[in-house]
Amino acid sequence: MTEGVSAYSDLVRDHFENPRNAGEIADADAMGYETNPVCGDTMRLTLRLNGGRIVEARFQTSGCPAAIAASSICTEMIRGLSMAEAEALTKEDYASALGGLPPGKMHCSVLAADAVRAAAADYRQRASR
Repeated sequence: MTEGVSAYSDLVRDHFENPRNAGEIADADAMGYETNPVCGDTMRLTLRLNGGRIVEARFQTSGCPAAIAASSICTEMIRGLSMAEAEALTKEDYASALGGLPPGKMHCSVLAADAVRAAAADYRQRASR
């Protein structure tokens, strides 16, 4: 059974109802795509970097309110960071920034952390060409 939106913190509800940075960056410097094989949630993260720092982050997520909220907070948290700093953020960091997630929804913060790592790997691969 899916938990209703009322089961979430005010911050989760706010990021779900008013997602920040939704969309896609054309000609992005990095792209990460992750899916949760259990629930089917997906996240596509596109990044623009300047001077080694993330200056823009946008997401496209298909999933539950917690997945959308985690994607939204992720884009806010990584802006201004280096790729290494962004990669160092954990699922707990994203969940904590949202005021916590129900135990059955922690996989949503994993989705965000994994998408950042996938984007970092993509960025390194592009830089090595």
